[in-house]
Amino acid sequence: MISRELAAELREAGLTWTPASGDRFQINGPDFAGETFTVSEMTIEAHHFPTGTVLGFNGTTEWALDSVALEDALWLPREHQLRELLRGAFRSLERRPEGAGAHHVVTAHVEGEAQEFTHEDAEEAYGAALLALIRSATRET
Repeated sequence: MISRELAAELREAGLTWTPASGDRFQINGPDFAGETFTVSEMTIEAHHFPTGTVLGFNGTTEWALDSVALEDALWLPREHQLRELLRGAFRSLERRPEGAGAHHVVTAHVEGEAQEFTHEDAEEAYGAALLALIRSATRET
């Protein structure tokens, strides 16, 4: 799973989230530290209002939580979502052995050239590539 730190950097850089079933997220605040939630039609639904989107918790009495504003939730995109967000910039994902372990290398076209983003976790490598792409696009505008 993508780290909270990288997810926060992606949001800060401008990545927006439209909640869909299956999306994972965390809630900002010390009461929910480390807890990951999943949007699901049965338990957590996105409700869209003119004033903004809220995530409604249906029947989750253990949390005593009715809803949370989208701004108070941090999206943790999955591997396929990160790859889709890279769009045409994505070139390849490769698993390279390294000593006793291995790492994943995502190659993406960023700032006019192919760049490699390496991490033990493929989702983190995808996230790093997406962050570089978003920051590059922001600098160009």
